[in-house]
Amino acid sequence: MPRAVPLFLFVLVIVAASGRPAVAQTSNATLNASVNGLARLSLSSAAISFPDADPDAVPSIQATPGAINLTVKARTLPGGTVTLTVVANGPLRSGIDTIAASNITWVGTGTGFSNGTLSAAVPQVVASWTGSGVRTGTQTFFFRNLWSYATGTYTLTMTYTLSAA
Repeated sequence: MPRAVPLFLFVLVIVAASGRPAVAQTSNATLNASVNGLARLSLSSAAISFPDADPDAVPSIQATPGAINLTVKARTLPGGTVTLTVVANGPLRSGIDTIAASNITWVGTGTGFSNGTLSAAVPQVVASWTGSGVRTGTQTFFFRNLWSYATGTYTLTMTYTLSAA
């Protein structure tokens, strides 16, 4: 029985050491996080151009440098609508000569992105969807090439508007 005494003492020491109740205290804290509506738009290019071409051979001229990549980031309420529109500041102008903005169309690719025709009167929808998130898409612009245009270098400015409601 000499082995039973040391084992008994060992067990007694463990029981005595673990027999003390632990002291615990709890407390609550409040955490607040403000998440407000936010919208951000980035374009891969701020300028496009249409090279000259024979209207019989190329009735619709694709813009260079090609498709514009759009990245749209928006935070909105659950079920809120995110809309990206574009409007021209007027017709294309070269001195006193003009070409209607509606002679420019685009093809949109990406979820929620649509095709359209540029307008100087009414903002046109480029993309639309429901809920917060990040969306990417492209816009490839085309210029209706007609014999009736006066020669010149024509310009216009387009304004994109991103809204989240």
